[in-house]
Amino acid sequence: MRDTLVLNASFEPLSTVTLNRAVVLVLQDKAVVEQAHPELRMRGAALDIPAPRVIRLCRYVRVPFRRRAPWSRRGVLVRDRHRCAYCGRRATTVDHVVPRAQGGQDSWLNTVASCAEDNHRKAARTPAQAGMPLLREPFEPTPADAMLLALGRDEFEALPEWLAQSA
Repeated sequence: MRDTLVLNASFEPLSTVTLNRAVVLVLQDKAVVEQAHPELRMRGAALDIPAPRVIRLCRYVRVPFRRRAPWSRRGVLVRDRHRCAYCGRRATTVDHVVPRAQGGQDSWLNTVASCAEDNHRKAARTPAQAGMPLLREPFEPTPADAMLLALGRDEFEALPEWLAQSA
C-alpha cells in the first residue's frame, strides 16, 4: 500500500496516511490534491479520480513542536534504505552498533540496518571487535526527514521542487 504525504494548510509536512485515508479526506473536502500518482487511479461506482500522492489540508492544524523523530525498527530500515550497513546488500533486520549485551540502547545513533547474515556474524560484538567496519555512520533524522523518508526514495525524488526544497 502506498502512503500519501499530508501537508498542513501552510504547506509544511505533517504526516503520512494510507492512500484510502487520503481519498476520504479529499472526498470530505477536508483536503485538496497537490500531486497525484501519474498512473494510479481510484475507481468506484460513481468515482474515478487520480490517486493522491500529496494532499494539503484545507484548514490549518496546530501541531505541538516535536524535537525528535521517534525511534523504531522500521524507521531505521527506512532511514538506511533497506541496505546493510556492513555489506550493502538488502537489509531485513536492525543491528545495534554497541550491542545490548554491552549496554547499547535502542536509538538512532546506535542502530543500523543489517542483513541477517551480517547481524548473526557480528553477534554481541562491536563492529571493531568483529572486524566489520560500517559503510556509513548512523544518524538521527529530523521529524520532517523521517516522514519524507517513510514515503520512499522514488516518491521523494518525484515530489515537486518547492516541497523538496522545504524538506
